[in-house]
Amino acid sequence: MRLLLVEDEPELGRRLSERLRGADFAVDLATTADEAEHWPDLDKMAAIILDLGLPDGEGLDLLRQWRAARVDCPILILTARGSWQDKVEGLNAGADDFVVKPARFEELLARLNAQFRRHAGRRDNVIEAGYLRLDPLTHEVWLDGAPLVLSRQEYRLLHLFLRRPGQLLSQGAILEDLYDLQTERELNTVEVLVGRLRRKIGKDRITTQRGLGYRLER
Repeated sequence: MRLLLVEDEPELGRRLSERLRGADFAVDLATTADEAEHWPDLDKMAAIILDLGLPDGEGLDLLRQWRAARVDCPILILTARGSWQDKVEGLNAGADDFVVKPARFEELLARLNAQFRRHAGRRDNVIEAGYLRLDPLTHEVWLDGAPLVLSRQEYRLLHLFLRRPGQLLSQGAILEDLYDLQTERELNTVEVLVGRLRRKIGKDRITTQRGLGYRLER
C-alpha cells in the first residue's frame, strides 16, 4: 500500500518514512504544499498523512482542494496544532482523522489501519478470501488455518490481492501499489513476484489474463 506523507521537517519526514516502510508501506514524501498539490499519481495512494504548517502554504487549503477534486482516500492530519478549533476545522475540511504531534508511531499506525477498515467497510482487522487470512496489524498470514511464511514483497502483493479479490489488476497497478516513486520499477518484477506467491498459496489461486493482468480468485 502506498502512502503520501506531506511533512516539511526533514528529520521527522525521514524517520516517519522509515517507520512506515518498516510497517510494509511504500511511502512517497512531499515537503511543500506545491509539491503535494501537483503529485503525479495521487489517485494511486491508499492514504495521505498531512501536516498543516507547510512553508509555502496552508495544509487545510490543500486538503480542501483535494476533496473538491474528489480525492477520496483517507486523509489523516498530523500536526503540532492541538486546539479543539484546529481539530474541528480540519475534520470539517475533509480529514478522516486528526493526530497531534508528538504522537507515538503505534498510535498513528493504529489510526491508519482503522481508516483502512472503514474505507473497506470492515470492522475486523483480518482480511479473508477463501482459505486465506491476513492480519495487517501483526503481518501474520494463514493458509488453511496454518501460518504461511512470506517475504516482505510477497506479503505486500497478497495484501493487495486480498483487498481486491476477484478484481483484475494490471502489472502497472501492482507496481504503483507496491513501490514508491523513488524505487526503480520493472514490469517483469511483477511476473516473478506473482510466480513466487503462486507457489506458496496454490498456482490456480491467481489467474492470468494475458496482456491485462492478474486476478485472485474468490
